[in-house]
Amino acid sequence: MIALLTLIGPAVVLGFLFGAAVGRRAGPPRTRAAWAGTVLLLLGTALAGASSGFVPGRPGLWLEAGALLLGAYLGGAALAAVMPGRRPAD
Repeated sequence: MIALLTLIGPAVVLGFLFGAAVGRRAGPPRTRAAWAGTVLLLLGTALAGASSGFVPGRPGLWLEAGALLLGAYLGGAALAAVMPGRRPAD
């Protein structure tokens, strides 16, 4: 995992920053369908991260990297969406 973060660290940081920009602009989910989609994304990320140790080779690397990047994006979006001083989307 440390080697993966060393190689994919800049992409994780960019994913977090991109998620923060999107979350800041969009804000928190407002509808029931948006909340359901958010929960499904979080569950999918957790499942991908948990199952990455069971997938060998290059596909396992892709799965683990994807889980890291999606987790960073979702974390940035969630953090920026709940920050005070956010302007609502027009």
